[in-house]
Amino acid sequence: MSGDEFSALEERILRTVNLLKHERLTRVEAEEQAAKAEAQLREQAPLVEHLQKELNVMAAERDHVRQRVERLLWQLDALEL
Repeated sequence: MSGDEFSALEERILRTVNLLKHERLTRVEAEEQAAKAEAQLREQAPLVEHLQKELNVMAAERDHVRQRVERLLWQLDALEL
């Protein structure tokens, strides 16, 4: 192996090592971001559950009001006969 070939091989190895370092750092950062996102998700879960319950209550109230309005409208229609 000549000196130039050895230098070229050494350069390729150094580039590979640097690429691996960069990829490991990127992976660690991604894992940290994922952990933060999971923590936020766990933190927000009770709020989401509470809001879902509120939404269900409001939907039930809306249906109840709609039924009352329909009943009143039916009674008004009956009076006009």
